[in-house]
Amino acid sequence: MTGYKYFFILLSLLVPFLPGAASSHVTPTTNGNLPTLAPVVEKTRPAVVNIATTGQVDVQKHPLLNDPFFKRFFEGYGDMPQRREAKSLGSGVVIDADKGYIVTNHHVVEGAREIAITMHNGHQFKAKLIGTDPEADVAVLQADIKGLHAIPFGDSDKLRVGDFAVAIGNPFGLGQTVTSGIISALGRTGLGIEGYENFIQTDASINPGNSGGALVNLRGELIGINTAILAAGGSGNVGIGFAIPINMVRQIVDQLIEFGEVRRGMLGVIMQNLTPELSQAFGLDLHQGVVISQVIEDTAAEEAGLKVGDVVISINGAPVKSASAMRNMVGLLRVGDKMSITVIRDGKKKTMTATIRDAKGLSVSGTRINQGLAGATIEEKENGGKTYLAVTEVQQGSAAWNAHLREGDIILSVNRRPVQTLDELQKIVGDKDTQILLNIQRGRTALFVLIQ
Repeated sequence: MTGYKYFFILLSLLVPFLPGAASSHVTPTTNGNLPTLAPVVEKTRPAVVNIATTGQVDVQKHPLLNDPFFKRFFEGYGDMPQRREAKSLGSGVVIDADKGYIVTNHHVVEGAREIAITMHNGHQFKAKLIGTDPEADVAVLQADIKGLHAIPFGDSDKLRVGDFAVAIGNPFGLGQTVTSGIISALGRTGLGIEGYENFIQTDASINPGNSGGALVNLRGELIGINTAILAAGGSGNVGIGFAIPINMVRQIVDQLIEFGEVRRGMLGVIMQNLTPELSQAFGLDLHQGVVISQVIEDTAAEEAGLKVGDVVISINGAPVKSASAMRNMVGLLRVGDKMSITVIRDGKKKTMTATIRDAKGLSVSGTRINQGLAGATIEEKENGGKTYLAVTEVQQGSAAWNAHLREGDIILSVNRRPVQTLDELQKIVGDKDTQILLNIQRGRTALFVLIQ
C-alpha cells in the first residue's frame, strides 16, 4: 500500500479525535471511504477575496544624475519626478461582514491609488484603505458590499506544532487556491521581514499572491494571515511559509480601525538576549530571558524601577524568550496600558508594574509623520544640553531608503527651516502631500535630500 493511501487512512482515523470534532464546528468528514477537507473549504472560501491594486512608485534616479559634472549634460532631466505605474496582486480576508472590513498585508496595498477586490464568485468591487501598519505588515480595507461572509477567529495562542492548517489565497493571480499542511514552527522572529515578528511557520504552500490570505484550522477558524515565504535564490515555494498570528493581527486591526494607524507606546530600555555566557556571569541557571543593558531616563522603565542588569523572565505572566519577543509584547500594547514585569535581580525574583508611555517625543516611525518618510525611524536625542533629530533606522526598499535617507543621518532643517524636535518636524511636514527638502549631516559632510 502506498504512503499516499496510508496518509488518508491515518487522517480518517484521526478525524473523530480532532479537537472540537464533536462540536458544532465544521470539521473534515468522509465521503464514502475518502476523507475530505471540503466542508472546511466551503465554509471559509467565501470570506477570502482577491486584491488587485494600481498606483505609482518612486523610481530611484541613477547616481550620476546627482554628480555635478554629469548633471549639466542632462539639464532638467534629473529634476523630473521619477515615478512609474505599478500593479500588485494579493489576497484579503473578510473579518467583519456587517461593516465590510477586510484585512490584508501592508505590502499588498502600499502606494495603491485604486483597490479592487474580487469575491470567490467572481463579483468585483472597489475598496478603500482604512489604515495600515508597515512595521507589522497589516492593513485594513473597507468595502460597501452586502452579503459578505466573515471567518470566525481562532486562538493562535493555543496552536501546537503539528496542527493541521489550510491556506487560502490568490497565488500568481491564478484565482482562489486552497493548499494544506501543518504548523511547522511557532514564534519565528529575527527574519528581518517585518519590524514586529512572531510568525507561524507552515508547510501549506504559500506563493506570491497568497499574501494577505487566510490560514485556517480544521474547524474553519482564522488562525493567521499569510504574509511571506522563504525562497532560496528566488526559487519559489520550498515548504517554508510564514503567517502573522491572528491574535496579533486583532490587536493591530482594532487600532487601525479606530485611529487609522498603530499608536505604539514605549517602555524605555535597551536590551539583549540572555546568552549562556551571560547567564553564567550573573550566576543564574536560566536558558532564556532578556538582559536590560540600559534604562533611558524619564521613561516608563525608569518610573517602574527597572535597573541595568535586570533579567526579564516574564511580562504579564507570559515567559520572555528573547529581546525580539519582548519588543513584540511591548509594541502591541497601547499607550496607558499597564504591564507586569518579572525580573531576576541579584538572584531574587522581583515584580514591578510599568505604565506604557507615548513614544512621541522620543522616537517615531516616519510613516506617522509623512508617507514620504515611511521606513525611517526618527529619534529625538540630546547632547550637551542641545536637542537634535537623528535617523536611527531605515528599512531597505522603503520610501525613505529610495530617497537616500540613511541610518545615522542628523536632520538639520526641513524645507529650509531648522528643526530640533519631533514636534517641530511634525508641524512643518505634517501629512501634506508635498515634497520635503531635508538638510542632513552625514558624518563630516552635509547634503540635501529631496523626498517627493
